[in-house]
Amino acid sequence: MGKVRVSVALASYNGERYIREQIESILANLKEEDEIVVSDDGSKDNTLAFLQEYQKGKISIRILKGPGKGIKKNFENALKHCRGEYIFLSDQDDVWTRDKVERVLPYLLEGNYTLVNHDARVMDGKLKKEIMPSFFEYRGSAPGFWKNYIKNRYMGCCMAFHRKLLSRALPIPEEIEMHDQWIGLINHIAGNKSLFLKEPLVLYRRHEKNVSDFTHGTVPVMIKKRLILAKALLCQGILKKH
Repeated sequence: MGKVRVSVALASYNGERYIREQIESILANLKEEDEIVVSDDGSKDNTLAFLQEYQKGKISIRILKGPGKGIKKNFENALKHCRGEYIFLSDQDDVWTRDKVERVLPYLLEGNYTLVNHDARVMDGKLKKEIMPSFFEYRGSAPGFWKNYIKNRYMGCCMAFHRKLLSRALPIPEEIEMHDQWIGLINHIAGNKSLFLKEPLVLYRRHEKNVSDFTHGTVPVMIKKRLILAKALLCQGILKKH
């Protein structure tokens, strides 16, 4: 098999309700030299059956057994098996615009940026009602280590990055809150540039089973989470080098 250009790392778990629509939107963005790597954390519905149907197509879809340790480790498992030079993260329940890869990839190919985080339109569960036209505007999204350490503006489903980042980002510590913030901060610490692309290239679906939350909780909870994150960075000898 030739060199893989783009790998899409997708973490799934009981996603039958939305995963068909997401997979089809991803496939519409990919070429034959690309791949989708799915780590499934023990789905008990029809998720795996749906995914296996798409394995008959021209674009490689590899399905892995997840570690059963939650979303961070499920994504880590997918990332460890990605072969592409450029990696896009994907949730199981959103929808990509048809030009997402086309709009993001040039920034990574040019070599000026190691990571791209683009905007998203926040939609209801049926993708009928727009909740927010811009996640960036709501979150005040912008690059910068301390800005994103204090309040995470990274959004996993909107991230793409060069594979060289994996050597520093993996393993993802179990004790931290989310994988997207970790990857974004590691990119800053490594001295690389992050681009916050002000284009909504994902329809981000909000429904009753979303794993992530828009809020940080109370101030004491937020402080505790940031202390845990700082400890994880220090344990890997990362924060003291920043």
